[in-house]
Amino acid sequence: MRTQTNDAAPLGRPDQDVAERPQERRRPPLTRTHKILFVVTLALYVVVVVGVLTNTWLVDLDWDAMLAKPYKRWPQLLPFLNVWIIVGQRGPSAIAACVWLVWRSYRTRSTRPLLVMAAALLLLNLTVGAVKIVTGRLGPHYAHYIGSPELFAGGQIFPSGHTANSVVTWGVIAYLAVRLRRTGSVAAGVTAASIGLTTVYLGTHWITDVVAGWTAGLLVLLVLPLCEPAIATADERIRAAWGRRTGRPPTAPGRPAAGWSPWDKAVQDELAGVGGGASGGGTHSPGRSGARA
Repeated sequence: MRTQTNDAAPLGRPDQDVAERPQERRRPPLTRTHKILFVVTLALYVVVVVGVLTNTWLVDLDWDAMLAKPYKRWPQLLPFLNVWIIVGQRGPSAIAACVWLVWRSYRTRSTRPLLVMAAALLLLNLTVGAVKIVTGRLGPHYAHYIGSPELFAGGQIFPSGHTANSVVTWGVIAYLAVRLRRTGSVAAGVTAASIGLTTVYLGTHWITDVVAGWTAGLLVLLVLPLCEPAIATADERIRAAWGRRTGRPPTAPGRPAAGWSPWDKAVQDELAGVGGGASGGGTHSPGRSGARA
């Protein structure tokens, strides 16, 4: 008569040995909503890119918005939006994000926040940069022929890098937030939306540039969870190398140092269950389950 055993346990070894072994690092399971959002976003991105390349009604919409000259219709908004477009994108936002990421890495004793941002920016530049080079689209201020998509003319305006960068920068901060993830997501969405619309108002981007930038940035954020195993491996190696250099063993994620606040412990709980904790259906730390038992 066969006895019920733990499927994860090797032959001839007790189940408790399995609990002591490090967890197998797997890609986090994506929820049905996550998959649907990815498919819808990808479809919208493809529609916009193909619509511009084939000179459809989307290009006419671009020209209608450009010829309307919003900055002349509502000149009272110009001083404020000129400042906002500088603060909300590129340099200033990158500095603010970098300061927060360094602080977060210090508090969690982990390089994961910095690695997540690096991975997101790498994905962004590879994908958006490739489309920019291939399409070579000129911006509204440099357009030559009314009704033309202004493609293959040596420009680098499509998709909007400023918009995509805003989506990724603030989206990664929201992604890394623990207690304020929902609030951070709303703030990131509002910031990215306003940055994109501001570029249309100023006439520096076509509407399709902005929509493509929004979707390209969102696609990067949606793919980012699949990079977590590689990020976790890189983080472990960096912490191990730093421990060898300083002569002190690195603090493992999920084991907060004494005196840490509940907020810091929540961060460590998330790091200990990288992949599963963020999506709501992941693995549990053996140490935690054992303590409860």
